[in-house]
Amino acid sequence: MGAFHAYDIRGVYNVDFDRHTAYKVGYFLPSLLGTDKVLVGRDARVSSDEIHDYLVLGIKDAGADVYDIGLSTTPMVYFGTANYGFKASVQITASHNTAEYNGMKVSRENALPVGLDTGLGQIKQWIDEGRETPVADKRGTYHQMDIREDYLKFLGKYKGDYSGLKIAFDLSNGMACLLASEIFGDTPDYIFDDLDGRFPNHEPNPLIHDNVVPLENLVKEKKADIGVIYDGDADRVMFVDNEGHFISPDLIIALLARYFVSERGDKGLVLQDIRSSKAVGEYLAKFGCEVRTWKVGRAFAALKLREIDGVWGGELAGHYYFRDFFYSDSGLLASMLVLRVAAGLKAEGRTVADAIREITRYQNSGEINFRLEDKKAAMDAVRDYFTAQEQPTASMDFDGYRVEFKEWWFNIRPSNTEPYLRFLCEATSETLLKQKIAETTEILTSKFGAVRKG
Repeated sequence: MGAFHAYDIRGVYNVDFDRHTAYKVGYFLPSLLGTDKVLVGRDARVSSDEIHDYLVLGIKDAGADVYDIGLSTTPMVYFGTANYGFKASVQITASHNTAEYNGMKVSRENALPVGLDTGLGQIKQWIDEGRETPVADKRGTYHQMDIREDYLKFLGKYKGDYSGLKIAFDLSNGMACLLASEIFGDTPDYIFDDLDGRFPNHEPNPLIHDNVVPLENLVKEKKADIGVIYDGDADRVMFVDNEGHFISPDLIIALLARYFVSERGDKGLVLQDIRSSKAVGEYLAKFGCEVRTWKVGRAFAALKLREIDGVWGGELAGHYYFRDFFYSDSGLLASMLVLRVAAGLKAEGRTVADAIREITRYQNSGEINFRLEDKKAAMDAVRDYFTAQEQPTASMDFDGYRVEFKEWWFNIRPSNTEPYLRFLCEATSETLLKQKIAETTEILTSKFGAVRKG
């Protein structure tokens, strides 16, 4: 049962889980969430059809009805869940993973995420225990449901005037192919815009730089004002500036203030994850916004944004959450708002690169992975080493540690699924940044036998 993780069910299909797992997830879900109706969507991966068939069978055998929206982006399922009042939904997808992977993202009422601690762990336990799955006296029924028109109408409320923008899109052969041209039209330049769950051109993960290179080249070739790239299920989006440079996704959290505050006058709370640049909060303070920091992952971020009634939020991984979107994440909605900002900048005679330089204040390491076994002891050792040298200005103890000092800060956090520690730091100079990376590497390699990956 290695496919059950903190945020979702995901793994190599027929290795980490199979059709029998899908059936049991479908069977146990209605009783777990107390409902007799389940919304189901799926991505275009080769294995999605089989998973879908067994998931649907399990739901029906449990006595619940299935409402199937067919091929869909993950945010479409979130929209369908909340907009039509479903208490349970499943999107079949492995998001940004390669083609041999698949999985299921489960949501409950109001599109709230169901993670390992909020329900998936219970399903895993029932499966591990061999809990029986007797067919209900009255099996559930199957219904096809078309929500496309309603979803596009909802997104249309946020569409700006992009006529003055030259835009380049990389749809990654993923689920954004379903909707992008209908939203943005035929004027932009598109690459990899054929829906293909084998992902023949590159992995559907924009956080790996090699996957963004074709878009960077397209932006330069076409002299575009901005480039946009989605992941496999279109819940994440990332951007390339007009100079062909990848924009760190956390900086987009700050850039969105130009829409929410400057255009709408909404100065509420903003959520960032524990890895976000210190520059994000400093920039947003100029707009009168207060930033809150929380754990990584939708299972935590969507709940926290709702709890604090935040206006918007984001993560280093390219997820952006919106109060307007049921506190959930949407790559298409995020891109529509960022393109509004880009259009406004161009009207002022400024570029996206100009705006990002205005936000950026620190040298950033990016996430560095260290493979080791004793993650907790290693994290403590790094924290204790640096805090013994210098008094922190701020310290956070959740999802690993984030410790801030006058001229630099670091976050060190354990992987939920692998024997890795993930380390990230920022500093006011490249020299200081390299020094802190070197010191951390020495601690982890000499004391814990860590192997640095990247």
